[in-house]
Amino acid sequence: MSTHPSLAEWDARPVEAFAAFVITPDFVLTSSRQRDPVPLPISAESAAIYKFMFGKFATWMLEHSVRMSTVNAADLRRFIELSHDGRRDLNSKIAYRYLRLLERCFDYLDRTPNPARQAIAATDRAHLAEDAPMLALGQDDLGRFLAALPAGRTDDTEGHAGWKRRRDRAMQVVMALAGLRVAEAIGLLLDEVGRQPDIDGAIELNITPEAKHRTSYEHTVKLPRAGVAELVAWLKEREAMNIPGDLVFPANPEGEPLHKATVYRQTRATFERAGIAVARAGGRTLRNSFAVQQLDQGMPRSELTTALGLALERSTEAYRYARRHEALDDGAGAATSASDPAAAAHPETPTGEAPADGSAPDDPHRR
Repeated sequence: MSTHPSLAEWDARPVEAFAAFVITPDFVLTSSRQRDPVPLPISAESAAIYKFMFGKFATWMLEHSVRMSTVNAADLRRFIELSHDGRRDLNSKIAYRYLRLLERCFDYLDRTPNPARQAIAATDRAHLAEDAPMLALGQDDLGRFLAALPAGRTDDTEGHAGWKRRRDRAMQVVMALAGLRVAEAIGLLLDEVGRQPDIDGAIELNITPEAKHRTSYEHTVKLPRAGVAELVAWLKEREAMNIPGDLVFPANPEGEPLHKATVYRQTRATFERAGIAVARAGGRTLRNSFAVQQLDQGMPRSELTTALGLALERSTEAYRYARRHEALDDGAGAATSASDPAAAAHPETPTGEAPADGSAPDDPHRR
């Protein structure tokens, strides 16, 4: 290796230190599969994936007040076993890849014993929590969900009473019909909403990382005509309320951001009103449903990759094999393959939630 790495530098600026390390031959040399006498740096694409992965870990370290010099095997186990809304953040295969990546970092930093290697030794991969299959709503269930949205404005609505219900209604429409992640919906900015509908009545949502989760990628997705009316109605009410700030879906009249737990609760309530019994009644299931619908309609995987803001086309592979939840599933527990052409459909009106395969930046490790 060229120069001995500074552990203090990795403690102070871990993301920058890793970014500098991953593009060097030194990173390649840490691989157990390295056989080349003169290794070449990895590709920019691979570097981007590794940077995303390490960035997630660095964020976790910051939140838990640990550093590269102090993190131990028990800490790493807690990291790979993180869960939200009752679901593991990292499936078992990806959790193992995280540990292998960190093992390479600690080898490079000459940390002995290597905490990642200890965590790997203590992890029985055969007994990690079983990964549940990706689930998407079928045509009928998605229609039921949209029919059960929070109430819209009526003629007898007084002033802005109940405005949060209409905010939630528009937000859930955007997640269901445009496939936004929860973090992207929470951080959606007014300037990111297109103002000119296309010939089909759809508008563009130009998603940027600003005000969102740090793993969001810049991309553009279209909200179809069916969802435009709901979003426009909410934007008009938001303007009439003189809510400050740039967030499309603020938490309060002061314009502060929503908490993702609030979004989850409200989305779950819509699932319950619709009578749809699924284990993951949140934004992720809505995003899965959007992706599957697009594939059903013949959207090329390259276009879906762009629409979802994924880094690699192969990240859409899992959507081809998602299990489709249909109305009958609630009674019979059955599910059909989302790749079944007979199941292809797309809801027309809203009145009628992860590399998804875990191999690349996000939905990099979520499904």
